[in-house]
Amino acid sequence: MAHRTVGAGVSIALTGTATTSAAFKVQSNVLRIVATGGNAYVAIGTDPVATASDYIVTTGQPETLAMLKMSQRVVGITKGTTTVLEAPEGTQMPFNLGDRVTLDAPAAKIDSNWLTLINDTKVVGKSRSAGVGGDFLEKITVEANTAGIATAFSPTTHATLFMSNKVSVISPNPTAAAVAYIQQVQTTGSA
Repeated sequence: MAHRTVGAGVSIALTGTATTSAAFKVQSNVLRIVATGGNAYVAIGTDPVATASDYIVTTGQPETLAMLKMSQRVVGITKGTTTVLEAPEGTQMPFNLGDRVTLDAPAAKIDSNWLTLINDTKVVGKSRSAGVGGDFLEKITVEANTAGIATAFSPTTHATLFMSNKVSVISPNPTAAAVAYIQQVQTTGSA
C-alpha cells in the first residue's frame, strides 16, 4: 500500500500518562500511527484523552485509522464575541455542534488575526434562513472572539473552514525512548 503524506507529522513521547497533540486541520481521512519503544493506546477527536480502553497500536506495527474529514468554503464572517461563518449560497456547513474548526486561507489574502482566532474553536450554533427575507445561506457560530479585528473579511479570500482534531496517546509499557509517530496520509492500493 502506498502512502502520500498530508500536512506535517507529529511525534509524541509515550509515557504512562495520556499526552495529547496540538490541534491539526483534518485534510485526509486516514491517520497513520507507528509506536516505537512501547505499545500505545490511541484516541482521536476534538478533545481526546487516551485510556487503556482505546485502540492499541503495538510496537513497530504501523496502523492506519480512519477520521472524518470535513471542510467548507467561507464566504462571509460576522465578527463579535462569538463569530458567525457563512457557507456559499445553496451549500451546507458539514460541522455539528461541539465540533472544532480551523480557518485557512492564503496568507497574502487575509488578515492573519482571522486565522489566529478561528483556530481549533468550538462550533456553538448552526442556522439556515430561507424564504421571504432569508438569504439561503447556512451559517455556524463559533466561540472565537473576533470583535477586535479591524480588517473586514472579504469573500474573495478563498478561505476554507476545516474540521480540527487532536490525537491522545498513553502507553501501558513505556520505555525511555518510547514515541508515537503520527501522520495524515492518503492511501492507494490494497493492504
